[in-house]
Amino acid sequence: MDELSRRLMADGNLSEALWRMQNSRLRDKHNRQLPSLKEMLRRLQERKQNQLKRFSLDSIMDDIGKELEDILQTERAGISKKTEEIEQKAQKASQGSGELSPETIQKMVQVAKEKAAHNLEKLDNLPQDIGGKVKELNKYDFMDEEARRKFKELIEKLKKRTMDTYAREISQNIKNLDPAALAEMREMLKALNRMLEQRLRGEEPDFDQFMQRFGHFFGPDPPKDLDELMQRLQQQIAQAQSLLNSLSEEQRKSLLEMMDSMLDKATRDEMDKLSSNLQALDPDFFPGIQYQFSGDEALSFDEAMKLMEQMHKMDKLEDQITGSQFDQSPENIDRELVSELLGEPSAEDLDAINSITKLLEEAGYIRREDQKFALTPRGMRKIGEKALSSVFSRLKKDRLGQHNIKQRGSGGDRIDETKKYEFGDDFDLHIEKTISNALLRKAQIPVKLDPADFEVFREEQTTRSATVLMLDMSLSMRMGGNFEAAKIVSMALNSLISSKFPKDSLHILGFNSVARRMTTEELAYIGWQDFSPHTNMQHGFILARKLMEKDRSANKQIILISDGQPTAHIENGQVYFQIPTSRRCFELTLKEVKNCTRIGIEINTFMLPSHDYSNFFVDRMSRINHGRVFFTAPGELGKYLIVDYLDHKKSRVQ
Repeated sequence: MDELSRRLMADGNLSEALWRMQNSRLRDKHNRQLPSLKEMLRRLQERKQNQLKRFSLDSIMDDIGKELEDILQTERAGISKKTEEIEQKAQKASQGSGELSPETIQKMVQVAKEKAAHNLEKLDNLPQDIGGKVKELNKYDFMDEEARRKFKELIEKLKKRTMDTYAREISQNIKNLDPAALAEMREMLKALNRMLEQRLRGEEPDFDQFMQRFGHFFGPDPPKDLDELMQRLQQQIAQAQSLLNSLSEEQRKSLLEMMDSMLDKATRDEMDKLSSNLQALDPDFFPGIQYQFSGDEALSFDEAMKLMEQMHKMDKLEDQITGSQFDQSPENIDRELVSELLGEPSAEDLDAINSITKLLEEAGYIRREDQKFALTPRGMRKIGEKALSSVFSRLKKDRLGQHNIKQRGSGGDRIDETKKYEFGDDFDLHIEKTISNALLRKAQIPVKLDPADFEVFREEQTTRSATVLMLDMSLSMRMGGNFEAAKIVSMALNSLISSKFPKDSLHILGFNSVARRMTTEELAYIGWQDFSPHTNMQHGFILARKLMEKDRSANKQIILISDGQPTAHIENGQVYFQIPTSRRCFELTLKEVKNCTRIGIEINTFMLPSHDYSNFFVDRMSRINHGRVFFTAPGELGKYLIVDYLDHKKSRVQ
């Protein structure tokens, strides 16, 4: 809470203050340094870079290439074997019963040799790239049954991979991509696209009916609604597209050609329509980014797809961590994702970071309002107490309590000093001293008291006063660092008055182009946007005088905290700005000083350092009002202002 108070005094933005605390590696009560989001982000980015430097995508087609090479070798060997078998059969036939003429046998051998030669020529002329080979072999008539079987298995695998690029979740729940299964999947895609198009038209699709018919495509953890299904599909499409984007131009062309040959045109059209509909429903959906892999560790296609999933998860977590500075809350960071990518210790670090706001909430210092945090009244009091404590910590221990006054009376706070009882005093008896006086007078047991023995506590005489605190909110105060000191002192004075002098009144006015009344809560939240280049003291004095006129206190004062001279005034209902200031601005502002003086308001001015070294205005003001002027540094402001206020409390009798 002390750290929050310090940061809030500096910039006035509670959410920003909390977020910066979560990133500043605070120390707990055991002096252990807490983790920070910046450290977590650094670890995540480091791991991401390690992945990029470790792996290479150049080999993702190698397993397919090896299988194709095995298929081609099997087919070539099968062609050779089949040709030999036909020749042997022809030879046996020519030596047999003679059912076939030699011409017929010769023709059969010739046809077999021509087909073998034709197939071998096709195999010799296959494209060099893997995608082209697969596409051509799809139209090839295998002579060897083993080669045909192997190629069919490869095609099933490639169809599965092609489906993975669009809807991995769906393809994982399809056992066999036979024509019947592909037809059903195509119907499912059509129904899904119809739902997305209904959503585009502003209609509400019947998701439950869709799931009743096609729910088996989505396995044991089906999506709960259309939005969740869209999100899953977007993630899968983005991951596959990232893989394509990260490949070389040659590899990408080969892979796309191979994928296009795996599915029929109707299915491909539905797949493309699905991607377009998802993009139309979510214009921010960006289907894939490019990763620059520079390592040498080989990956298969399936491993590369898993790597893309992991890279996207790291991107998602990185966005959550960096985005937390805008919504200024780490509670939207996915703990499970942190645990998965960075380990459970990092997830526990996130818990510790989140505990900062949780502890403040549980203590009753902050609360949630409209998805943001706000200070509670208790939090405001705590910050005021902290401000007051920081001011008093600058004072010497014996600085306070040395202000002797000659007038005494009732109605004040008890002090340690005692006196002989006099008629009319409050009977606040000091027991020990009273008995001691009796024993000194006559040592006897039991002790017998006499009225002359009575000793009572003195009471500190206080007076009721009304104070208007006028705070300069010009840009020079903010840029020069003076306003933070003024803000702390204002909060401290408010805390002092509310806790020690509840009968006193304190009004806070901020002034720049014009003046306005502020609550302590508004004062705590003041940020850069609340400052302007001008200093309208005249309007501040007008508002202060109106507030004082309604107060029945006999002691009235304005405490003015500024770093310069007036540069704005109001005349005939219009605000005039003058930089440098004008004589007219001085005159109208001093006129309001006279009006305040006439009704008994004392103006005490605390001038902070600035580039404006002219003391002409404050000299004139002090001569008119007979108030005091203190030229002080920001660090000394609290000492002078708070002690001066306490001096006034003890020296005036109402």
